[in-house]
Amino acid sequence: MRKTRQVTVGGIPIGGGAPITIQSMCNTDTRDPKASLEQIERLVDAGCQIIRLAVPDMEASKGFGEIKKRCPIPMVADIHFDYRLAIAAIDNGADKIRINPGNIGSPDKVEAVLTRAKAAHIPVRIGVNSGSLEKDLVEKYGGVTAEALCESALKAVAYCESFGFDDIVVSLKSTDVKMNHEAHKLFCSRSDRPLHIGLTESGAGRMAEIKSAAALGALILEGMGDTMRISLTGDPVREVILAKEVLAAVGARKQGIDFVSCPTCGRTRVDLPSIAVEVERRLSPLSDKLSAEGRFIRVAVMGCEVNGPGEAREADFGVACGKGVGLILDHGEIVKKVDEKDIADELIALITSK
Repeated sequence: MRKTRQVTVGGIPIGGGAPITIQSMCNTDTRDPKASLEQIERLVDAGCQIIRLAVPDMEASKGFGEIKKRCPIPMVADIHFDYRLAIAAIDNGADKIRINPGNIGSPDKVEAVLTRAKAAHIPVRIGVNSGSLEKDLVEKYGGVTAEALCESALKAVAYCESFGFDDIVVSLKSTDVKMNHEAHKLFCSRSDRPLHIGLTESGAGRMAEIKSAAALGALILEGMGDTMRISLTGDPVREVILAKEVLAAVGARKQGIDFVSCPTCGRTRVDLPSIAVEVERRLSPLSDKLSAEGRFIRVAVMGCEVNGPGEAREADFGVACGKGVGLILDHGEIVKKVDEKDIADELIALITSK
């Protein structure tokens, strides 16, 4: 795990070895507190830990303040262009500010934002994005590149430091998975600032989820990332669910249920696809419950005698199938042999009894 400095967002630590936190962003109008709070409630139920809201004008900053009064998780104000909006959001209770120093304006305006954030003891996230990279860097590197993104982020950090501001989180995001990865690696080799990781504008459908999982999973496996947001077009609840799944898949968050099943082959002598689908479907509510409790189990549904017994034995609960039957295992011990038609029922009954 990369060693980074630590900042605190509304009591939640980011960096310094703290667990990776999950963020999302409301796509409601911040000027509509009721709609925003309803969406935040759904996001919190899904597992969101920090929420960001757009503040495009002063009316939105007032709405941000109203939402803050009833929001159960830390709130980040997303600010562009007008430094006065950042100051207003801080005055209205923001737990963190997201800015791009390059579009806030003159140095005195950036300094005004950082001075107010320092007085309020809140961090600032510096956002670098492949879609809004400085023109001089695009010219220097002959286009948008990982090197250009890294240099932009390092310049922004140095700029904030020149005003005596130190509570900094950095994000540098591309729409390209490989470029995104290379930019993060370059930055991590040159800075110990905590990172907010993501893949910007990944899309709406299945490919967006695949790209996001590949991008963020690879970063986390290399020890990069202190907080994360998966950016998907549509309902932001999907972002939170996928983020939890990515963290679980790479072993960064052992909560809920890790479900394992074999891909099947010519040796399989039960209808394993149907059994596996049924077991996974019935485990879903239990996985949510275990996640809420901070608990973790592994369940294995295996189809033949090659890897089946070993995989099922290594899991907390499992079944190793033979010809029309299955051996049900509890923490490596065989508890019973059941007919194929009873495998799902018996395995679920065992798990829910514990």
